[in-house]
Amino acid sequence: MGDATDYRVAREELERFMLAALARAGADEASAGAATRALVTASRMGTDSHGLRLLPHYVQALQGGRLKGVPQMRFERRLPATGYLDADHGLGHLAAYTAMAHAAEMAEQVGMGAVAVGNASHFGAAGCYALAAAERGLIGLVTCNSDPFVLLHQGSRPFHGTNPIAFAAPVAGESPYLLDMATSAIPWNRVQQYGAIGRELPDQVAADAEGRVTRTPGEVAALLPLGGSDFGFKGAGLGGMVEVLSSMLAGMQHGYRLLPMGGPDMATPRGVAHFVMALKPDAFAPGDPFSACLRRYLDDLRAQPGRNGCEVLVPGEREWACQAQRDALGIPLDSANQAAYAELAERLDVPPLQPLS
Repeated sequence: MGDATDYRVAREELERFMLAALARAGADEASAGAATRALVTASRMGTDSHGLRLLPHYVQALQGGRLKGVPQMRFERRLPATGYLDADHGLGHLAAYTAMAHAAEMAEQVGMGAVAVGNASHFGAAGCYALAAAERGLIGLVTCNSDPFVLLHQGSRPFHGTNPIAFAAPVAGESPYLLDMATSAIPWNRVQQYGAIGRELPDQVAADAEGRVTRTPGEVAALLPLGGSDFGFKGAGLGGMVEVLSSMLAGMQHGYRLLPMGGPDMATPRGVAHFVMALKPDAFAPGDPFSACLRRYLDDLRAQPGRNGCEVLVPGEREWACQAQRDALGIPLDSANQAAYAELAERLDVPPLQPLS
């Protein structure tokens, strides 16, 4: 097998394989479609740790019984701008897209909409669902809790999950403003990705079982909160905010009590919680100044001088540049993912991925 520089697949080919693999694992059309949409969106933007690399995990969770391939999700609108979605332990991608669709409908009617999601599961990259709001001309905010991977500031053992925050806003005439971040220094999937390809981690992002900073993926027992050893109170505080918005509003247990994402129990549902919100920009200040104000802000931001020859970028610009490149040249798979996809193809009796020539 080649490395990622010479093994690339077209977006449509990756979608074909994912849809087939998830269907073989028991997912219905809506579930497989939502998961494929999110995974391919993430990998097109360069977030492979939350994109194509996760397909084998979701197949395992479906086959093990942790996830329902044919969930009966139920939405209840509680007030004009609030609702609750019971995800019935289905794929988190379907739950989050469904919740954001309901939030967006409320926002279009009354100016804003927020949905708490209970009995959900891992949903990949949070930015996918904030982006779904921006694509409808709305501002989107998304949070999700997860099992404990991250030390508290000055803590000695993991307590919070990576607890992501995603925010997207529509920008007239160009791709949306998109912020998608973990409240840990890096996401856990990045540790696994680096370990799979034998790459050393950056400094001040992870710790071993004794709480000491390590750069070796195989030694990592916990992540540091955003801000590292000295300023981790910021990331820890944001991680707690995500818990309040996600698990508490949904009436679910907080992340410290969740079963591990990686198993070994792949039969028991985990009860992850999500929170999504959509805002209608013209429902606020009179005269609908949002687009013009955002344009001035972005113009001024881009005009700022960079340091040491670097370019100042708007959140999302790196991702959109990567997306354009990968749409043109194909989505790369490193050697570990090539092997994982070949194994899935054989085990599930799915035609294997066909790389671009």
